[in-house]
Amino acid sequence: MQMLSAGSQVPAFESISGLFENGPVLLAFFKVSCPTCQLAFPFLERLSKGSLQVIGISQDTAELTKMFAERYGVTFDLMLDAAASGYPLSNAFGITNVPSLFLIERDGTISRAGQGFHKAEREELGRRAGVEVFRGEKVPAFKPG
Repeated sequence: MQMLSAGSQVPAFESISGLFENGPVLLAFFKVSCPTCQLAFPFLERLSKGSLQVIGISQDTAELTKMFAERYGVTFDLMLDAAASGYPLSNAFGITNVPSLFLIERDGTISRAGQGFHKAEREELGRRAGVEVFRGEKVPAFKPG
């Protein structure tokens, strides 16, 4: 399975079809047990306060996802793509590792795609969104998922 890359069109799924019509959306696939996701999501929360809509896509149950959101201060929208349904959205995007992020433009084109935690990429997304993602925290430049 190969992950979708920049330049690809978003797969047709009713659950996400209308999300990017009002502007760019950052989809963030995650699992609650993933240490890199736990590192990344508080910074994605800061990013969500800017001009980019951020949506988390959990590969866990609703209960575990809710507990994750509470523990890591996530207030942006979260969707489920659980094992019981066969992970259809994750499979369509070619997810092999989490976190996996996709910046989707208004026309449904993926303009950025990546896995893991990349500090420089988050800073660049923050500039685009008009927010400061990092506030002096010591974080790694890269952490694989």
